[in-house]
Amino acid sequence: MRLRLKIFSGFLILTLMLIIAGAWTIYELKNMGSSVQAILDDNYKSIIAAKVMIEALEREDSGILLLMLGQWSEGREIITAADNSFKKGLEIAANNITIPGEQSYIETIRSKYQIYKEIWERPIVDTHKQGDLNWYLEIAHESFLDVQSSVNELMSYNDQFMFDTASNLQNKAKRSLMPGVVAIISALVFTFLFNYFVNYYFVSPIVRITKSIQRFSKDRVPFDVRIETNDEIYDLAESINNLCLVTESRANKQ
Repeated sequence: MRLRLKIFSGFLILTLMLIIAGAWTIYELKNMGSSVQAILDDNYKSIIAAKVMIEALEREDSGILLLMLGQWSEGREIITAADNSFKKGLEIAANNITIPGEQSYIETIRSKYQIYKEIWERPIVDTHKQGDLNWYLEIAHESFLDVQSSVNELMSYNDQFMFDTASNLQNKAKRSLMPGVVAIISALVFTFLFNYFVNYYFVSPIVRITKSIQRFSKDRVPFDVRIETNDEIYDLAESINNLCLVTESRANKQ
């Protein structure tokens, strides 16, 4: 192999190693970023839906209190609007199930909300329930707290999953950076090896050729440098050897 091709091959291999490692690292980071973003988006959507349901429940609770005060029109208007808002939040959460076990939380909320809804759907104004704080605290508010607790559990479940995802992000980042680290280490090792071969096949022969020329010019020591490779250095040594032989021959004739 010619010297120029040897040097070119060495730099080509080093360049390919860095390109492959860089592309691998970019791919891993991009893939990690996309998957993490998707997970966070899904969890955040469920958390927002849970907050919508909690706000709706609180308005329904206020509506029940208005009904207990005999304000039927205002109470029903608030409850109806809050019920629609709750169902929208529940629908969003039900259509955004991305975590194992999340379905059971949705079903629990749906079941408990139906029980709560049956309580305020029945007449309250002009019944024994109107103004009855014991009924409110023991029946209506207790059911409200039960549903609210289930919604909070759903929100906490998604919060915890987001926290776990963020915790695992560091490990994923380390794994994504590993190709780059491996490439750097490999590049360093290859650089040392490449430097060794450059010195062995290029620098060292030139040094030996230079010293042999100096001995020939000063002390007429025959030029004797053996080059193992068939490249430009070998051609140079052969040319110098022939030149020295010609010079020595002419000197002897004189």
